[in-house]
Parts: sequence; structure tokens; C-alpha cells
Amino acid sequence: MFVVVAETLSFSESARRLGTATATVSRGISALEEAVGTELIHRTTRDVSLSTAGATLYERVAPHVRGLQAAVRGLPERQEDPAGSLRISAPYAFGATLLGPIVARFMALYPDVQVEADFTNRNVDIVAGGFDLAIRADAGAQRDSSLTVRRVVQHGWLHYYASPSYVTRRGSPRALGAAGHNWLVSNLALQRRLLDLPKSFKPRIVANDFLFLCNAARAHAGIAMLPAFIAGPHISTGELVRVLGTARLRAGGLVLLYPSSGQLARKVVAFRDLLIKSIKKDAFE
Repeated sequence: MFVVVAETLSFSESARRLGTATATVSRGISALEEAVGTELIHRTTRDVSLSTAGATLYERVAPHVRGLQAAVRGLPERQEDPAGSLRISAPYAFGATLLGPIVARFMALYPDVQVEADFTNRNVDIVAGGFDLAIRADAGAQRDSSLTVRRVVQHGWLHYYASPSYVTRRGSPRALGAAGHNWLVSNLALQRRLLDLPKSFKPRIVANDFLFLCNAARAHAGIAMLPAFIAGPHISTGELVRVLGTARLRAGGLVLLYPSSGQLARKVVAFRDLLIKSIKKDAFE
């Protein structure tokens, strides 16, 4: 307010530019003068001028006020189209298989957005980590009221796959955990006791990364427990085949998490909507 008055030397014109009443501007300047302990604006019935202290203060603060105004006007989210940096957290497997094409399409639609993706299987702290949103395999009992949870896929399924070469050599198993086969399983499934296995069951490979298990199965190491969206492309190329018929294990779904407070940035809304639209639910069946 002081900068506008100093530049216009008119309380009424300052009020017009600021969209407020002349009396409000006058009270504001008086409050500032009281706070700094000196007169900043000389007022007469005909004239408004800067005092020596007022001129000094104007020279010191005006550049900063203009810089602040320029910074606010230049904020990406003040633009009509999504812009700026979009920071995403996602699990390794999802990022390596499904996220790339979605991000590529997003960037083509919104050329003013830069995407920074961080892949981890840990549940990162979105706010502390500075992420705009996170994709997670399963939100579980989400207790953080500061986050909005948007479910993208209700649940997925794990099936059992092996390379054609492995099946030719070892044959197709008749039951999960059957002896004479190399089983490649998720340690999470073992920890949660999701598998109905004989006590004698000893997997050859236990891992916390499905891409690792998938690549091991493609290299003929054994029968891997995999999400359908990871194994699907390798079924199409003939590198993997499904074994154990209709046997499958229900897994967690897919959710989006983003901060609940404040107005949701356009870039987040645009990416959220595109992701939901792009995910094919049958890829998880």
C-alpha cells in the first residue's frame, strides 16, 4: 500500500488501483507511520508528497515489492494450463512397467510440466519428501487425515508363470508348492501367510521385487508368483506361460495419495485424471 501511494502521490488513485476505499489507504499509511515512528507521507489539502524518511523507505522496499509481485504473477499454478515441476513417488515395478507411457502422454499434453519420478517400495512421507502425489500398491488402513486417498484399482491378482523352456524340462506342477520345482515367491506373501503351502515347502528364491522374480522366471529359473500387469507383456512375447491353471492369489489394489490441504494444483489434477483414465483394470486381473 505504501509503495502504491509513493508512486501515485494520491490516496484516491492508490485506493482505485488497490480496489479498496480511500479511507482504508489513509488508515493503512497512518498505521505504518506509527509502526516505524516517523512521518512517511506529507499531506496537505492540495498535495501529497514523500518525506525524507518516506523517500528512503520507498527506495529500499519498492524493488522487493515489485520482485514479489513478479514472482506471484509468474507462479506456474496461476496459469490456466498445468505447469511447473510434478514430483511423483511410485513403486519400482509399477514405475518400470506402466508409468513410463502414461508420463510420456502427460508430457505431450502439458509441455510446460517437468516430471520428477522417484521409485521406491517404501511408503514415503509425501509432505516431508516434497512430493505432489504418490502411487502405492496398497494404502491399507490409511490413517493420515492430511492425505487424500483415491483408489485407482480395487485389487489385483498374482498368478504363477514360468518360461516354456522350464515347463518343457520340468513339466507343469499339479499344485502350488509341489516338490521337484523351483518356486520363486514374494517375501511379503510368505510374511503375511497368504499362501496355503505344505510345511515342507522351501522356495528357491524369495525376493521383495517382482521385476527381479519376473526376470528370473524368464531366464528359466523356476515358477514365479507375479502380478498380471508385470507378466502380461512377456506372455505376449512367448517368454512366459501361465501354470497352475486358474490358481491365483488376491493382492492389494492401486491407490493415489496426495495432500488434502489447500487447493489441488492443476498439474496434480491433470495427472491424476490421466492416470485413472489410462490404467486398464483388466491388466491387473
